[in-house]
Amino acid sequence: MFSYYGRLSTELYNLTKPVGHSINGDIEYYLDRLEGTKGKVLEAAVGSGRFLIPLLEKGYIVDGIDYSPEMLDSCREHCKERDLNPSLYEGNLADFSLPSTYEAIVIPTGSFCLIEKLADAKAALKCFYDHLAPNGRVIIDLGIPGHWRTGEITTSTFPLSQEEGLLLENKSVEINWVDQYTLSYLKYEKWQKGKLVDTELQKFVLRWYGIEEFKLILKSIGFSEITCSAEYNYKKEPTKETQLVTFEAVKK
Repeated sequence: MFSYYGRLSTELYNLTKPVGHSINGDIEYYLDRLEGTKGKVLEAAVGSGRFLIPLLEKGYIVDGIDYSPEMLDSCREHCKERDLNPSLYEGNLADFSLPSTYEAIVIPTGSFCLIEKLADAKAALKCFYDHLAPNGRVIIDLGIPGHWRTGEITTSTFPLSQEEGLLLENKSVEINWVDQYTLSYLKYEKWQKGKLVDTELQKFVLRWYGIEEFKLILKSIGFSEITCSAEYNYKKEPTKETQLVTFEAVKK
């Protein structure tokens, strides 16, 4: 019934978050945190290359993995346009095996929160750990839920040309305080000359974690030297107003 980052959502993502578009300073932050990295980097949930390509253009050796074939096709196309040829893999973050080990694994912009089940999130962290070289690091963003109103429906339109455009409807379905997730339904529609030509329905789950909770999860996997900062400011500690926390942890 549901798609997962299919053709229309990929098209909208490319329109609203093109290659090199920094979301709240994430690209600049990660470039700073990765400074001095000589070995390979893996971007998990690489998407269409918005974040990957600026790292490649700065000279980093970066692979990417994603579950969505449409997103990966778009990423390959964007890389080809720039004469870049990274290794890109299609796979589930909870269960993947790649031929390389990495000095750093990154998953920016809260994408880790898209892993719906807690067991799968822990399995993904174990996969990250297993693919890191000794003393390798993970850098992971986690979002914290802000405004929420169950049943709220918002609609946004995105013109592609005078005759064609995309429509996105976002319906807030559920917030589960016990299992710590929000559930929305995203409906994408493509219109040409006033006629609906394509549609796509996505189940959109975002899981959140307490700061101490996530530190304990990282420790249970085997990570150490765990630090966290707020809003892409390495010197800023999280407060009750914080909407995004970045964790760093080391494999010993």
